[in-house]
Amino acid sequence: MSKENMTFEDNMRRLEEIVRAMDRGDVPLDESLKLFQEGTKLVESCGKLLDEAELQVKQIVADAQGNPSEENF
Repeated sequence: MSKENMTFEDNMRRLEEIVRAMDRGDVPLDESLKLFQEGTKLVESCGKLLDEAELQVKQIVADAQGNPSEENF
């Protein structure tokens, strides 16, 4: 699966793998830096996915005059 098509859950799973690998302490420095950079990109991607989800979780409701209005769900 390409990184652009990863779901929020995919990103979180990969982040957990990265954290476990780095917590073990047996990863060489250059690999740790690569993992850190990948983790940073995954966190950014998760943030964007959450922002998109928040926008989708809006409800269209009618106000007192019957006009549609947007509310947070």
